[in-house]
Amino acid sequence: MSATAVRGVGAFKVYLEMIKVEHSIFALPFALIGMMWGTRSISDSAWPGWRIFCLIVVAMVSCRSAAMAFNRIADRDIDAINPRTKTRAIPAGLLQLRQVNLFFYGSCLIFFGACAMLNPLALALSPVALGMTHFYSLTKRFTPLCHFVLGLSLGIAPSAAWIASTGKLALPIIPITLAVIFWTAGFDIIYALQDDDFDREHRLRSLPQTLGRPKALMVSRVCHIFAIQFLITGGLMVHAGLAWFIGVLFACGLLLYEQSLVKPDDLSKVNIAFFTLNGFVSLGLFGFALADQILRS
Repeated sequence: MSATAVRGVGAFKVYLEMIKVEHSIFALPFALIGMMWGTRSISDSAWPGWRIFCLIVVAMVSCRSAAMAFNRIADRDIDAINPRTKTRAIPAGLLQLRQVNLFFYGSCLIFFGACAMLNPLALALSPVALGMTHFYSLTKRFTPLCHFVLGLSLGIAPSAAWIASTGKLALPIIPITLAVIFWTAGFDIIYALQDDDFDREHRLRSLPQTLGRPKALMVSRVCHIFAIQFLITGGLMVHAGLAWFIGVLFACGLLLYEQSLVKPDDLSKVNIAFFTLNGFVSLGLFGFALADQILRS
């Protein structure tokens, strides 16, 4: 199918698939938690105002959009030969490389503009944040620890939102960043189970490719244990209320269920584990964090 065949609503859907909008859904709630906790640390309220809120959302979505566009550009040759990914926008001809490049540079400009409108530290660190989200796309070529780089690229969201709302970085938000790193690495290892044979054949790196499925799943489970521990630690450091810790218990239950869905010899429920449950984890935690702030008002 040629790129010109996709127009209107169809083209919009292609762009949403290309940037994996669910990745923003995974990370944005944690950014909003960082925003609320940061604002609470410098005022009597967790609400920074509509201006800061909108700029954080714009920065977050544009950064993730740029990162996913870069991933599609960098991986277009790999995607074209992988049966699971050959229907993606560039290898399938739904979008031309020129279109994706324009989308990428446009997203970068929007991100830098939003950071510039937030505060000097946000602008100064914006190239670091953007570079980290792009670096992940290259790591599968040389390290099986690529899952943790992806974790870091999402994990900076709560710290970045803290900086956006306060103009500085503080220790209490670091455990939430670590929690997101380990949570993301855990579910990305599960997702990578689908490609372990392909990765071995084409000399790409992942923990399933390096360790095998059973050991990789064990690492995933350990990552999720660490994630829960850091969520608890973060709540204690910001003096969160009972609602937050109920939310952590809720997340723990979902992660236990997620891990139960996937077995080394049965990957039929990987998409449920990856997309559905992780969306519930992030949105659910945000809901409990918001309830905690409302109860403290």
